[in-house]
Amino acid sequence: MAQRVCIIGGGVIGLATAYALVRDGFEVTVIDARDSLGSETSFANGGQLSYRYVAPLADAGVPLQAIGWMLRGDSPLKLRPRLDPAQWRWMTSFLAACRRSVNRENAAHLLRLALFSQSTLKCWREDDALDGFHWRRNGKLVTFRNAGSFEHARNALADPQQQQVLTAVECADLEPALAEGPFVGAIHTPDEEVGDCHGFCQQLAARLKASGRCEFRLGQAVTGICHANGSVNAIELGEQVLAVDQLVIAAGHRSPLLALPGLRLPLYPLKGYSLTVPIGAQHRAPDVSITDYDRKIVYARIGEQLRVAAMVDIVGFDPAVDPQRLALIKRQARDTFPQAGDYDAAVEWAGMRPATPTGVPLLGATAYRNLWLNLGHGALGFTLACGSGRLLSELISQRPTSIDLHGFH
Repeated sequence: MAQRVCIIGGGVIGLATAYALVRDGFEVTVIDARDSLGSETSFANGGQLSYRYVAPLADAGVPLQAIGWMLRGDSPLKLRPRLDPAQWRWMTSFLAACRRSVNRENAAHLLRLALFSQSTLKCWREDDALDGFHWRRNGKLVTFRNAGSFEHARNALADPQQQQVLTAVECADLEPALAEGPFVGAIHTPDEEVGDCHGFCQQLAARLKASGRCEFRLGQAVTGICHANGSVNAIELGEQVLAVDQLVIAAGHRSPLLALPGLRLPLYPLKGYSLTVPIGAQHRAPDVSITDYDRKIVYARIGEQLRVAAMVDIVGFDPAVDPQRLALIKRQARDTFPQAGDYDAAVEWAGMRPATPTGVPLLGATAYRNLWLNLGHGALGFTLACGSGRLLSELISQRPTSIDLHGFH
């Protein structure tokens, strides 16, 4: 009989893990406290599959820059200190990671995982005919308003063979929506992709249901994990106890609530916001994905909608939408792309990105023999999901992993 793997978390990370495991012949149970899959952080994220632009937030100069941001009314970063030891531990570790050498090492880990994730998604799309989530290879422009930040980016390309430095005129030639923009130049990565993360979750869920090898338990919160002799043997769903052979924690920013003795998960939620803007025939939305570097706003055309996403709010575990933050995003988006869509009809959203201080996810084994982690992907969850899921399946199968997992434990 095939081993059954229980996965806590029905977002893009948990579902990609389930899909990889089912492809490898496992029986899977996916458990989520919500009544629907992919309905939290995976629901309306930025939509960019950003494989080569994966530098962690923690870097030299960021603490000083963050102080400047917090003194501005239009800051992309908002920090609300709380009487919360987890927040202070996370911030202390984040500051320790704000060194150039650490950033470069972690960026190399993320790039390795991102490119593997890109190849995994390609395999699933082509071999399994996985579609229906507005996937396109439309390329990406990281645009710069400031000559200093543009020069820094030119000297720190993640993959110089695949990235091109463009002038403002060349940007406008490539993407006409930038013709009247305030940008001095950009870094172009032609093979970056875009997709609807929530749609992707629904497609994975449909394939998993059709496989006959995956059971979903929705609307059921895990209240405890039972363990003995260095292994986990069951999970508690209220008064119900479910035996497990293998257990994967992929519950996003709520994962630390499930931590066992000796297992402290350095995660904290970074709240982000998005607008989903309808595009009509009269509008001129950018077709290439855009990252406005200096304002920290991303734009991605997903079908007939423009996804506009931004902000890093370190404000605790409150997922509520902040009207002032969304108003700022809308105002800045209108200023940059006034004809891109019907901003008055935009759907507003906020989500909690589960982030580690270093920006590198926790992926792989734990001190418990049959307990595995797949969490802490921050703003790169959609980008890294397929590769992370496939690696977990290789580990649980006791096969050699396709990439080196140094840095992810």
